[in-house]
Amino acid sequence: MSVQEAPDASTLATLMLFLAVGTFCSGASMRMMDPLLPFFSREFHVSLSDAGQTVTYFSVAYGIALFFIGAVGDRYGKLRVSAWACMICALTTFACALAPDFLFLRIARLLSGAASSAVMTLAMAWVGDVVPYERRQAVLSRLLIGMSLGVAGGILAGGFAADRMISWRLVLTLLAVGYLLVGLALLLLLRTLPSQAGQAHAASGWLLRVSIDEYRRVLQRAWARRMLVIVFVEGALYFGTLAFIPSHLHARYGISLSLSGSVVMLAGLGGLFFSICARRFLGMGERRLTGLGGVLMAASLLTVGLAPGWWFALPGCFFAGLGFYMLHSTLQAQATQMAPERRGAAMAAFSSCFFLGQAAGVALFGRIIEQLDSTTALVAAALGLLAVATIFSNCMKARAAQG
Repeated sequence: MSVQEAPDASTLATLMLFLAVGTFCSGASMRMMDPLLPFFSREFHVSLSDAGQTVTYFSVAYGIALFFIGAVGDRYGKLRVSAWACMICALTTFACALAPDFLFLRIARLLSGAASSAVMTLAMAWVGDVVPYERRQAVLSRLLIGMSLGVAGGILAGGFAADRMISWRLVLTLLAVGYLLVGLALLLLLRTLPSQAGQAHAASGWLLRVSIDEYRRVLQRAWARRMLVIVFVEGALYFGTLAFIPSHLHARYGISLSLSGSVVMLAGLGGLFFSICARRFLGMGERRLTGLGGVLMAASLLTVGLAPGWWFALPGCFFAGLGFYMLHSTLQAQATQMAPERRGAAMAAFSSCFFLGQAAGVALFGRIIEQLDSTTALVAAALGLLAVATIFSNCMKARAAQG
């Protein structure tokens, strides 16, 4: 599939700004629950692993909804679907803010995760349609700026909410307003795009049948299968442990949840640093970038897990975030080329595996922490992420050798 006609530079920059704000809201909504897990455990009288369902339900719904989102985006237009998804996110996030009990909160998080699935995924697929590959990773890094700030801000706000310095319901309400504004802005901007840049690629037949056929064709490619396995494991190892770092710091060092959330916020700032300096980092080449990212993540998580004082987690979290985005940005760019002729479905499959991996990781590491301890979980994740980066780098080398 050839690259479509791109909007002019000014319109593209404006679109990327609003899409980045949308990914900010998505990242904040996704991660603000992490520091709140001990708070929810006490507030709703549930176990820590049960409180983790506020993270798991979001991620599972996100991953499952993506099975349909790729075909929906290809059929009705990726940007249009992303815009309407923001509008739905506004409703579901506000429903989370109004939750009267833990059951309602879990259901609202489930719906919110499903609605959020289109925002980042279809934005990446649309960039793949209109931006040539040699410029694509740099443009995608703008979306990572929004996601990085969202992750950082969500963790920080969640930490303050856990210490009752701000209402978690107020934070969710503000996110709902943000989603609403982004959705309205994107719908207005759609009218200014060249017809091809907002084009839908409709396929005939029932949506379920089309989705199955699209994903079957993606999975027929060996490179796509490898990419999906790698991103699933990456999501499980990184975000599975990131969700419990605030409670690890709180339990091991006795620091407040707001402070521990602020420390973990540095992981998002590490991602932001990568996004801002993306052009310099990309000059290293994809394989070196991936290898260095794996080393940084492993060393950083080992530092957080084994250090004698909580302050070691400050550089640990920052460099863990930097290393993660080095690896993940390369995965994203490669994913846009898994199946260029059905990019919506391919990116949906990629995001689905990523977020299903997160859900599996939170559930797995929650059990590891209950049965063993959080230090063991962090060490296991560190070694696993180093292995993932090494395997991915070797896969890219083998693929390049095959031409």
